[in-house]
Amino acid sequence: MENLMFNYALAVGSLGVLALLMLMQVLVLDFTGIRRRHPPGQPINSGPEDFLFRAARAHGNSNENLPTLLLIVAFCFLVNADPDWVNPLMVVFVAARAGHMLCYYADLRLARSISFGVGLIATIGLLITGFLAL
Repeated sequence: MENLMFNYALAVGSLGVLALLMLMQVLVLDFTGIRRRHPPGQPINSGPEDFLFRAARAHGNSNENLPTLLLIVAFCFLVNADPDWVNPLMVVFVAARAGHMLCYYADLRLARSISFGVGLIATIGLLITGFLAL
């Protein structure tokens, strides 16, 4: 375990930052819903022009991407994938997810799509890095 923490310190730290981003998204969504007096559990019947809608979609998109990333990162750790690739790819992924979140909030659609694409490329890179370690 100590070797894992040493070799993948940046990747593990990136997971902590990702957890913080996920928590921030929950808080933004909850506080926005409370401020708008949106009934909990009810669908948001607006569109992309509404911040509450965008906050819900940003959170939902992060939740959709998280399980895949966690499986790939666990795979990389277990096969002892090259930390020189895993660590920076994790930083890129987390930065891309932060950019995606902020661009979703600001309704910057092209920048949001670019951020999503960068994160997807980082995810694919992590998976390839894991397979190369087999």
